[in-house]
Amino acid sequence: MEVRAVGKYIRVQPRKVRLIASAVKHKSAEHASNLLKFHPSKSARELRKVLVSAMANAVENTPMKDASMLRIKNININEGPVHKRIQARAQGRAYRILKRTSHITVTLDQLSEMPEKKQHGTPAKDRPTFITPKKSNKKSPSVENQTVESKGEGDALPEDKVQATASTEVEQEVIADSGENSK
Repeated sequence: MEVRAVGKYIRVQPRKVRLIASAVKHKSAEHASNLLKFHPSKSARELRKVLVSAMANAVENTPMKDASMLRIKNININEGPVHKRIQARAQGRAYRILKRTSHITVTLDQLSEMPEKKQHGTPAKDRPTFITPKKSNKKSPSVENQTVESKGEGDALPEDKVQATASTEVEQEVIADSGENSK
């Protein structure tokens, strides 16, 4: 399904409109409209008017109700009539000024499916995880006792955690004494 809109006798030079049209041709209609909205030239403003008109024609005159599924199939910029003006010069001469006009035709087509958005750059790498034993400031025998008992019950704790909780000989004796007293 093709939808089109025509803007005739637009007071912009065709050469300048063609420069802008080549930048947005074959893009999605919404994306092109947003690009043209922030372009500083007069030709972009006039081209956007015709593009928005074609998008409105698609929504109103066809069963399609979503303008986001449209893409620009073609943009034709033809020359319109030329307004000839004269600028007075020295010694009775006159220079001719040509004020050119354009006929802009925008043809839209429906997308078969939404284009897939590309990820920019390389994918993120997995962050390394460093497992370090947490140091506790408390040196109560009950905390160290639980660590040793869980080692004996079959809950596998890494050897470095057990060594970190009972690092000195005095602490190991306290753990051993508290383990015997609890049994």
